[in-house]
Amino acid sequence: MGRPEGIEAALAAKFQALLPHLDERQRRLAIGAEARSLGHGGIRLVAAAAGVREGTVSRGVAELDSGQAPLGRVRRPGGGRKKASELDLGLLPALLALVEPDERGDPMSPLRWTTKSTRKLAAELTRQGHRVSADTVAGLLREEGFSLQANAKTIEGAQHPDRDAQFRYLNEQAREHRDAGDPVISVDSKKKELVGDHKNAGHEWRPARQPVKVNTHDFPGQAEKAIPYGIYDMAANTGWVTIGTDHDTSAFAVASIRRWWQARGRHDYPRAHRLLITADGGGSNGCRTRGWKTHLADLAAETGLEITVCHLPPGTSKWNKIEHRLFSHITMNWRGRPLTSHEVMLQTIAATTSRTGLTVHAELDMGEYPTGIRISDEAIADLPITRHRFHGDWNYTFHPAGRRPSPHPPPQRARSAGGSRPLTLHDLQHPELTGMSRKQLSDLTNTLIPRLEERRERVRAAARGGPRRVARGTGRKPTLTPADQILATILYLRKHALQELLGQLFNTTAMTISRAVKVVHPLLQAHGVAIPASTARFRTPEDVARFLEPEETKIEPTC
Repeated sequence: MGRPEGIEAALAAKFQALLPHLDERQRRLAIGAEARSLGHGGIRLVAAAAGVREGTVSRGVAELDSGQAPLGRVRRPGGGRKKASELDLGLLPALLALVEPDERGDPMSPLRWTTKSTRKLAAELTRQGHRVSADTVAGLLREEGFSLQANAKTIEGAQHPDRDAQFRYLNEQAREHRDAGDPVISVDSKKKELVGDHKNAGHEWRPARQPVKVNTHDFPGQAEKAIPYGIYDMAANTGWVTIGTDHDTSAFAVASIRRWWQARGRHDYPRAHRLLITADGGGSNGCRTRGWKTHLADLAAETGLEITVCHLPPGTSKWNKIEHRLFSHITMNWRGRPLTSHEVMLQTIAATTSRTGLTVHAELDMGEYPTGIRISDEAIADLPITRHRFHGDWNYTFHPAGRRPSPHPPPQRARSAGGSRPLTLHDLQHPELTGMSRKQLSDLTNTLIPRLEERRERVRAAARGGPRRVARGTGRKPTLTPADQILATILYLRKHALQELLGQLFNTTAMTISRAVKVVHPLLQAHGVAIPASTARFRTPEDVARFLEPEETKIEPTC
């Protein structure tokens, strides 16, 4: 063996090059192995060369002599710096209190009305005496099962009680039309698009660092807009999109349907005599839009088709077939691509396909469709329309010229101008209007009339400040008898019509109907009588007359 000074210098050079690359245990084992190889005096020599205590070298030799398997970790269990949550037992509860949902958290917390980022959480915890960094906060949250989450659109609000029934009704009509060889189409307006060098959502493969350059700012008031209106043929799996440049009105919507029928529909369905349209309940094709009904009546007269419309229930537009069978594919096809012109839009839409064989045709409509056009009540009343028994406000049929339903006399209690038979109380007590049999209605009326008279007497006595001075039955007669008040209230609670129409049916005013409802409704509740709402809705007296007409004398609805 050479001189100790030479060996120590050689070991020092070796350790200086090797030890910085090893962890704590590896360094201890390395210097222990070197000391064991030197034999007697090796521990002291190695300790001096490595610059460590002799005890550290001895531990390395002992670990090698013990024959233990590798630990698989740098430190023994429990070694190293402790977690912040272990050193500060109040840290984790304080953090969880800060990230509690707003409705359960501390109402006095300064973070209740601000973004709960890790930096702000760390700052608030430090203010409370828990010194912690933003990274530590993020680690603690992940350990507790937290993650960054966006809002989820899952709450649909109050569902219409007839929602499922309307879907079943719509599906039945669609199935019946398809089985008969008649077309069934789904229609809707797509989101308006800006034409020009404007950013379009989505990503598209391009050479690295070479994105399509678009305008920094979009000014919708100055940019040209495109209004896509789509028509999806459910049986043929084909789409038709008309791109308008003016306004999204009912006239534009029906004009798009007319274009589709003339170019495709009448050729694809040469023997069709009916057309079923499924649409949302709002927008240019809404169930309350007068222009929609007026223009569809004109289209029925032009084409000779019986056009039936079935609207989707409120709040269910996302279930419209056209949304996920046509519009979604168009959106994916032009993602990340600026719609620089109408021609680009037309070509992109026409090139849209799907794995199920979807084909789409697109056309440009440069016509003018002004807004603010008013349609009178008389024009609506004169439409050749049949409202279905089930939700006539959502389901209705337009009849072509020459096949219009026979007119009905106004169902008022006074005789109409033509002298036709008016509707009587017996007609208004029909079970389909009241929701109960005539005997049940009679028993309920006989039960409530004494209560109504007692209440009337109490109100009159309080008003005059003493007992009556004239005999019962004298003086001005009430506009509605107690039986009339009960019947009018039942019809109102059935939600058949507004008070204005009930006033016409009972030959009185809407205010009188309102007063009757305020008096009778509490009595019904006190007797535990619940009046379920009906699905039939009436807008005019003619609707009521048509509803009560015997089925064999009616024109059968086509949907």
